[in-house]
Amino acid sequence: STDPLRLSTDPLNLSTDLSEGKEKLRLKQEVGLISGVSLIAGTMIGSGIFMSPEWVLHHMGNPASSLLIWAACGLLAMFGALSYAELGTIIKESGGEYIYILRIFGSFPAFLFAYTSVILVRPAGLAAVCLSFAEYAIAPFYPGCSSPQVAIKCTAAACILILTIINCLNVRLATSVMNIFTAAKLLALLVIVVGGLVLLAKGQTQSFQSGFQGTTAGIGAVGVAFYQGLWSYDGWNNLNYVTEELKKPEVTLPRALMIAIPLVTCLYLLVNVSYLAAMTPSELLSSGAVAVTWGDKVLGSWAWLISLSVALSTFGSSNGTFFSGGRVCYIAAREGHMPDILSMAHVRCLTPSPALLFTSAMSLIMIISGSFTSIVNFFSFMAWLFYGMTISGLLYLKIKKPELPRSYKVPIIIPIIVLMAAVYLVLAPIIDQPQVEILYIVLFIFSGVIFYFPLVRFKYHPRFLERVTLHLQLLLEVAPTTKDAN
Repeated sequence: STDPLRLSTDPLNLSTDLSEGKEKLRLKQEVGLISGVSLIAGTMIGSGIFMSPEWVLHHMGNPASSLLIWAACGLLAMFGALSYAELGTIIKESGGEYIYILRIFGSFPAFLFAYTSVILVRPAGLAAVCLSFAEYAIAPFYPGCSSPQVAIKCTAAACILILTIINCLNVRLATSVMNIFTAAKLLALLVIVVGGLVLLAKGQTQSFQSGFQGTTAGIGAVGVAFYQGLWSYDGWNNLNYVTEELKKPEVTLPRALMIAIPLVTCLYLLVNVSYLAAMTPSELLSSGAVAVTWGDKVLGSWAWLISLSVALSTFGSSNGTFFSGGRVCYIAAREGHMPDILSMAHVRCLTPSPALLFTSAMSLIMIISGSFTSIVNFFSFMAWLFYGMTISGLLYLKIKKPELPRSYKVPIIIPIIVLMAAVYLVLAPIIDQPQVEILYIVLFIFSGVIFYFPLVRFKYHPRFLERVTLHLQLLLEVAPTTKDAN
């Protein structure tokens, strides 16, 4: 291996080694229960809880039913995660849904998943997180009114560019800031919860007295409210990306899930109650950045503290999203499902820069064209389409291949519930109020067929593509990663 251009790094672990450098070294020596819990909780609590409450309330129409939605989202995430836990003990490979779909349904669906995930789903997630960062970062400059869209979008774009630069240049930098951000988001949530309990003790319960009056009954509205709520819970499947590093996965995986997800659910419910104790539902709806409005009402001159910690928290979680998907790129490129350039790494920095640059370019396009809610609905629609597919794969394995060795068995009713929920979440908004965007998404997913058959199935590689790859390699200074020889 004297050839300097071939970097000896294991493509599977490269992206996570980079993203969680120090943590990963710890992870290698086995993730115990506590680290598992903090891994899930840390990735779940991102920007969602600071942005979604107003939209859930907006679609549901009143406080009581919106709290009900939050609880139901937590339950659904719990069931989904338990079903994934069994999948993780049957198929012990990294790569999340992609590997499960590949092993159960074969090459074509897995290609469609990788294709949409790399081009749409990941950039959409990143765009939504950066928009919430922007919303909070500039809220203090526009007290008492909502911030102008142009300012928000420019800030979000700047956020993406800075993140791209940080992640492409230096990984240690990215990891060292991670812990500060986790602390910041927990601090923000705790302040909000404690403040809310104090307000309730003082007797500010007027928001809860109306009960269930004015609840929306349309199936579409409930589906969209679920989208917004589930966006906050996104990340429940993250432990599946590290199944290999768990101590006794059959015990630790389900246990970590059963602790972390209810914990996050309770935290979210308390935070929502606290929001409603501090402001009337109509105030909550009109505020762009809920937590900042809450801070103005409760903390007075210390309100900037909330804004700061939320901005830090969202910035941190967007830093995480950048890397979690790097893995799928690698594995897909190794299976021949992605252009090779996306799976290469920078010669000196050892960061998967082409994939990062591509993701950020797509995110910028989404930020320019869409709003926070539309991007989240977009994201959730596609995510649940593939979650449903993965869960149906699990049901197929449970019924058709019960003899496969699995160390953890989930009761069959749980994946059935999740599958029904996924079908509902995908179909309800379409049936209730068909939007043109949904049609575009479906068309896009199936446009993958055009690429699949010539490029993947029949391995047709046109000359000019190879030339393009070569030029890009020289421009970006990247080289293919090979598995480590020893």
